[in-house]
Amino acid sequence: MSTLFEPVTAGDLKLANRIVMAPLTRNRSPNAVPVDITVTYYAQRASAGLLVSEGTSITQQGQGYADVPGLYKPESLAGWRKVTDAVHAAGGRIVAQIWHVGRISHTSLQPNGGQPVAPSAIKANAKTYIINPDGSGGFAETSEPRALELDEIPGILEDYRKAARAAVDVAGFDGVEIHAANGYLVDQFLRSGTNHRTDAYGGPVENRTRFLFEVAEAVANEIGGGRTGIRLSPVTPANDASDPEPQPLFNRAVERLAPLGLAFIHVVEGQTGGARDYQQGENPFDYVAFKAAYRNAGGKGAWLVNNGYTGETAAHAVESGYADLVSFGRAFIANPDLVRRLKEKAPLNAPDTATFYGGGEKGYTDYPALA
Repeated sequence: MSTLFEPVTAGDLKLANRIVMAPLTRNRSPNAVPVDITVTYYAQRASAGLLVSEGTSITQQGQGYADVPGLYKPESLAGWRKVTDAVHAAGGRIVAQIWHVGRISHTSLQPNGGQPVAPSAIKANAKTYIINPDGSGGFAETSEPRALELDEIPGILEDYRKAARAAVDVAGFDGVEIHAANGYLVDQFLRSGTNHRTDAYGGPVENRTRFLFEVAEAVANEIGGGRTGIRLSPVTPANDASDPEPQPLFNRAVERLAPLGLAFIHVVEGQTGGARDYQQGENPFDYVAFKAAYRNAGGKGAWLVNNGYTGETAAHAVESGYADLVSFGRAFIANPDLVRRLKEKAPLNAPDTATFYGGGEKGYTDYPALA
């Protein structure tokens, strides 16, 4: 029987424990560049077995929110290098979550004020965060997207490949997590609610899982499957994502990923940041069958679960064999020493939701650790 605090190997990643810090957008990287407080923030949390960085845009086109970091500028890579050096010096491991938001963006964030891109030209019922002309920040409706042309898709795949290589070689990350969840570009290709294409990337499940597979294949071929993870959210309605038949769709998705030898599959169970029993379609999603589909197809990567876990439920998930790793989001925002607190069953700090997005050290690096 494994326990939450035992070491584990996920692909090429040797982790000190099975507690993972989930990716958390914090909007504190002006002009897509991580700053000094970002270094402090991640280093404070390096006792996690694995840190997954906040979503980090592969290109400016892939950016959907103001002041999120990128991997497409030399200054951004240099800023991230300071972060990864500090995490490694503290004994931690960190992967970059590589991100293209697709339609969840605004023209003010796009190159030359252009339209965001998506599988299909369907506007999202969602909001993004922008900087107004007067310098203030605020939430705004997403802009109308345009559908990607078929001949543009190879260029997007190349952007993922280049970002993964830069993340590892230049920025010093131990690997990457492909963001394929929460209604962003890869997820938009997967779901029938956002993908109305009639070419090789739309229609049947085999076509709708094609872009996911090609992104994962491009990244795994570039940096190695053992340094590549992927995040999926089968039933979340985040960012207006929907599909009436998620079980066969996502079972097939992980079957296609299985041969790539990925380090881990990161699963958001239920509604992102909300109800774990949330469902789309007629039947509850069967996460045991989902994992079995991956294992039966030969997938050996670590199974990482997320959403609303406590120390107790996380320990049970690992001890029962349901999961290999468990990730925590908001608990890590407020508790830089979360691993110790879970181990000692100590009280947790409560997060200050008003400081989640944007700002400085308050609500970012000033949460107290145990004495």
